[in-house]
Amino acid sequence: MCGGALNGLLLGLLFFGVRAGSEDHPLQLDPASVVVRHRDPVLVNCTTSRYHEGIGWEASEGSVNTIEGVQFVTWRLDYITDWEIGPRCYGSFLNGTDQILLRITLYKPPDSVSISVVNHTGPMKEGKQYQLQCEVQNIAPVQYLTVKWYKGETLENQTSYDDLTKTPVNVSTTLLITPTSADDGAQYSCVAELELGPEGPQPSPEVKSDPLSITVVYPPSFHSPGNEALKKTEGEEVILNCSTMGNPSPGYSWSSPLDQTDMTVTLTSLVPGTHIYSCNASNAHGSESKEFTVEIIAIVDYLPLIAGIVAISVVIISITFFFIYCVYYKNTKMGRYDLKLGMSRTQNAHVAQNGRDSSLPMKKLTQPSLRV
Repeated sequence: MCGGALNGLLLGLLFFGVRAGSEDHPLQLDPASVVVRHRDPVLVNCTTSRYHEGIGWEASEGSVNTIEGVQFVTWRLDYITDWEIGPRCYGSFLNGTDQILLRITLYKPPDSVSISVVNHTGPMKEGKQYQLQCEVQNIAPVQYLTVKWYKGETLENQTSYDDLTKTPVNVSTTLLITPTSADDGAQYSCVAELELGPEGPQPSPEVKSDPLSITVVYPPSFHSPGNEALKKTEGEEVILNCSTMGNPSPGYSWSSPLDQTDMTVTLTSLVPGTHIYSCNASNAHGSESKEFTVEIIAIVDYLPLIAGIVAISVVIISITFFFIYCVYYKNTKMGRYDLKLGMSRTQNAHVAQNGRDSSLPMKKLTQPSLRV
């Protein structure tokens, strides 16, 4: 009996010497810490490589009595419910007792996440400030909670908490917004996210609210701001566009002589000159006016002028050709006479020109005598 005790003592001293030379504590937990969802199962081993007189677990749920002659003992729960639970593994060794506390984090995603507008219902007015509220119900632990605000897919803001309460709590956070016309129809949402670190579930548990769609009312504003000046050619179609953005949809009116209520007016057959028109767009939240100055440029008809020039040219050419023809005909078709000398001279009276350089002699005819 003494020999067995001596052998056990020597074995214990051997184990103690190895352990003491390598680690500070004879007990080790695997895993060293756990992150568990409330009411989920959990399992952790407590191990030792030293000689011991017994190891076990002490906990408000799932305690394990001292066991001798084993290298590990398991703490196991089918579901965990105690928010304040602090399991610890203990052991009795030759040099005394040792214990190690399990780092355990219980978490619970929220039952619901909702978003609302504080003290307001219905459409929002452009430029006015409003407060949105996000309510997170029954979440734990709040120290790991981050509430994120989104407009569409864009992160707008986020809030973290430093409350060390382990049990589930309700929290709320707010966001101030000043909507513009561009926010009409925008959807806001909030997300409650538990960031439990690398030992927790990946990705981090989160619950998102249903989206809150906002309606923004605002006065009309023109797509093309400022007055417009248009220049068109006579006969060309003129389109006056008075379209605006506004909520509710604006109504339209045009100054005389148009007297129309359409957003866009098409004009034809405008006479040359400058024409001025104005339109007005209005809804319950305001109105806006715009002026159009239309300059119509007359089309010059060059056809009569061209026809006149052609006619004059034809007349001039005709007269020119007629004159040339007359001169040519006179010189080539008719005789040429020399009238420099008096017709009383007989010798000259007997000569006629034949139109060439030579003269032809003419014979004087005698009148025959008539006898009765």
